[in-house]
Amino acid sequence: MGVTGPPGPVMDRDEVDRALARLAAEHKAVEDSLLALQDHAGRRLLEGAELTGATEVRWAETERSVTALWAYFDAYTAALREARELRSRRRWSSREDLVELTERLRGRSVVVPGTDGGLVERFTLEGLVERMNELYARSLDAVVTADAVWSALPARIDLLAAELGRTRSLAHSVGVRPGEHPSGDDLEAITGELTALRAQVVSDPLAFWLPAGGSSAPGGGRPDTGRYDRAARALEEVRREVEAVLQVRQDSEARLLKLRDVLSRADRTLAEARAARGEVLAKIAASEVPAVSGPPTALQERLAAAAEHRRHARWNRLSPLLEALELQAEEELLRAREQLTAVTAPLAVRAELRGRLDAYRAKVSRHGLAEDPLLIERYDAARRMLWSAPCDLRAAEHAVLRYQRAAAEALAGPSDQRGER
Repeated sequence: MGVTGPPGPVMDRDEVDRALARLAAEHKAVEDSLLALQDHAGRRLLEGAELTGATEVRWAETERSVTALWAYFDAYTAALREARELRSRRRWSSREDLVELTERLRGRSVVVPGTDGGLVERFTLEGLVERMNELYARSLDAVVTADAVWSALPARIDLLAAELGRTRSLAHSVGVRPGEHPSGDDLEAITGELTALRAQVVSDPLAFWLPAGGSSAPGGGRPDTGRYDRAARALEEVRREVEAVLQVRQDSEARLLKLRDVLSRADRTLAEARAARGEVLAKIAASEVPAVSGPPTALQERLAAAAEHRRHARWNRLSPLLEALELQAEEELLRAREQLTAVTAPLAVRAELRGRLDAYRAKVSRHGLAEDPLLIERYDAARRMLWSAPCDLRAAEHAVLRYQRAAAEALAGPSDQRGER
């Protein structure tokens, strides 16, 4: 080749030998990297896959880059070989040899035909190494990224799909099916999502990659598991719902028995309240005695429906019904108790007045005032009212208060008077 003059000072023999040694080491490193890229499992998968989307576009670019890489490497190999041959002609290279070696080693002496009919490119050996490193990094990034996604997501999706299959079988066994239960519809939606997700991950893995911010290293980042994670969470929610329905199947008999007991207690309490109301109306002269509601027939009918669901293994219908019935039955029992308390309140007031009257009589007796005519008169009047039927509570309470005041005055009288009495 013609010599147009070396770029910069002419290299001496030692500089030439050191440059050749460095370039030979770089040649070996580039060759090893290209062979490793050629044998990379991700590259083989990309070559054999039916790609779509961003991965299809990126892989087409990568294939062109790899083709260019080998063309650059071949040109680099030839240029390095020619420089070595020139140096090996003589043990002591002449001035002309050193000028040409300087041009070959430092000048834009490497000619590479343009790929895809492009223009011829000229490089220095070091510039060509930089260009190869740049193309190699981009190519390796595409291969490593696709391989990382394929290594992470399909296996996880398959495991989740297996869990989905087990959950679906369990769901069907307890009546949780599409169109019959919301969780059955959710299972169908998750199935469709996992099927679509796996197909997209296999055909377009680069669409599921989150690059690391500020990182330029090949493969810097992590797989995007957002859709997978949402499907996993949705499946977990369905699984909990199915397990709750399954638990209903296992303990429904005991829960139904407990419900019957609670409603029976509520019914008995209401019956007691109705009987007490009749007693109050007969014994207490009161116009405001609250009415007592009838037995909880609506709840009894729903309880019968729950038992029917259990007999026919309709667990998905039984589960929400039992939960509602348990809450309503406890509320019904509480209302029954409140009605009994409200109805019997006048009897409780009468009992309290009787107890208070007897307590004051016992107190005056201990102080020797039991024979006091006024106290006897007022005690007898209060007692007649409290032990008569119907009892006028307002008048009886007034009579008890009159007796209390008289007893208090008597107890507070002079000590010598009390002694005389």
